[in-house]
Amino acid sequence: MTINPGAAEFPHRQIAGQLRERVRRGEWQPGERLPSIPAIAEMFGVAKQTVQRAVDQLRVEGVLITKPGSGTYVRGTRRRLNRLSRGRYGAHRGYHADLAARYRQQLVGVGREAAPPEVTDAFGVRDGTEMLVRRHIVRTDDATVELGASWFRVTDANGTSLERAESFGRPLYQEAEEVLGRRYASATDTITARQPSREEAEILQIRPDTPVLHLLHVAFDETRKPIEVAQATWPGPMTTLTEEYKIPGPGPEPDPDPGLALA
Repeated sequence: MTINPGAAEFPHRQIAGQLRERVRRGEWQPGERLPSIPAIAEMFGVAKQTVQRAVDQLRVEGVLITKPGSGTYVRGTRRRLNRLSRGRYGAHRGYHADLAARYRQQLVGVGREAAPPEVTDAFGVRDGTEMLVRRHIVRTDDATVELGASWFRVTDANGTSLERAESFGRPLYQEAEEVLGRRYASATDTITARQPSREEAEILQIRPDTPVLHLLHVAFDETRKPIEVAQATWPGPMTTLTEEYKIPGPGPEPDPDPGLALA
């Protein structure tokens, strides 16, 4: 492994690129410990500080994870999210079996809280309105890959099973449809990128400067009244969003989709 001192790219970025490529080729497997910083510095013939900058870059990207007192390892979790939140409803209004096999959802709290502004805005109520929230995390074998919360109006959920701190053995929306007597008819997904809170960084095991992807999912009934507002937060570099769709054939030019906007 060598670097080119005359290249326009900084040495630590050259090193990061070569380390990343070794991970991509499978020379270092998920969960495998990397050589020490001094050992890598000796391989490249550079100062330890240069290698540390390369490792820091790959940690921010989510390629590596450092365990205090243990070393630096290849991070093994990269979550592929197919069709955004549509996967929660499945091909026949249920979870996809492959997602259930690879990811484990754990309920971590149920209670009433003042809802954040993005949730109150979605429901069309004043800031700080108290709502029922059900919080969960999603895990793989080695890491937490999602922080989630589902919000309901207290007036809708009061006295129903949605207030109980228990899992239902079926998708949450199916439980909500039954106890609220309203069918989920449409939904919108809005995804933004931002810096994590301290708590989010700790739970997701990422650096505080690692960006996260944040989803706001608003589910409506047939009258376009919100039933549920769900939030999901994922470590950005470890998450791939994939959308598969049909491409229309030749024909009359369709009207622009009012739901799409370029900022």
